[in-house]
Order: sequence, then structure tokens, then C-alpha cells
Amino acid sequence: MSLTVNDRVRAIATFRFIEVRLMEITAAWTPTTAEMEVKVLFGRHIFDFAQHADWLGKRTFELRKPEQYSLKPAESYVDVIEALAAEEETGKRLSALYDVFIPALESRYRAYVDATDRLLDEPSVVIVERILIDLERMKRDAQRLRERIAVVAVPLPELARRESAHSAIVAPQG
Repeated sequence: MSLTVNDRVRAIATFRFIEVRLMEITAAWTPTTAEMEVKVLFGRHIFDFAQHADWLGKRTFELRKPEQYSLKPAESYVDVIEALAAEEETGKRLSALYDVFIPALESRYRAYVDATDRLLDEPSVVIVERILIDLERMKRDAQRLRERIAVVAVPLPELARRESAHSAIVAPQG
């Protein structure tokens, strides 16, 4: 069964919330990160997150909600996002964002594309596919930077476990 228009807009609006929050997190990390190369990386990726949020926000209008409409994810998932935001060390920040959160977000976007009707929801699919290309590039950028400045990836199994524990991130309607 295909997603309804309401299902689609709720998912897209939730993705928009997450992209905005990732933009805010990386913006907050930038002045408190010591390494200039990492600040530059975050700056480029702040722009990417902002573009993603804008694309998704324009899509919400096409799906019968206000333009730039956001929907807060399930509260327990917001807690996971805030755990990401709380990282203070450069290595942990890079690992949390590029090794845990972005791969998980890619999986969630792919699940959305698999669940929706590619014909009826083609504009959303096109947007999500563009975002997936950017997220892959962002991970590569981070990996190259880590190799260049010798920042070691820090395993964060608890954050990964908490993120993956959420089969659904869209808040229940009610």
C-alpha cells in the first residue's frame, strides 16, 4: 500500500525538522571546535543542511501544508538528536555526525523512497535522491579531512544503538 498524502507530508516535514536541527547543531559546533579545517567542513555542510531543509520545506507546501512546515519527530528521537548535539570533542562530533547520524538518515530516506509511490510522489523522490547524493559526499568529505588532519574516528556504540532503536521517527498523530 502506498503512503497517503498525509503520511508523505508528515515524513517530509519530519525530515525537514531533522535537517534544520543538523544545520543548527553544526553551526553551534563551529565556534567551539578548535581545528580550522573542521570549522570549514562544518561551514560547507551547514549550507548543505540548509539547502535540504529548503527543498523539503517547499515540498510541504505542494503536499497541502504551509511552505517550510516542520514536524518534530517522536520525542524519544529528539532525545537522540540532542545527544548528538551534546558531543564536545572534535573526534566524537565527527563520528557522531558522519559515522552514526548521517548513515542512519540515509537509511531512513531510502526507506521513505521504498515506501512511497514513485510516480505519485515523484517530486519527493527527486528531492530525497538529491539529498542522498549530498549526504554521501559529506561523509567522504569528513573521511578525507580525518585522514588529512589525523582525527581518529571514535566508536559511539551507545549513540548508534539509541538511533537504530527507532523503527519510526515520525511522531504519532494525535
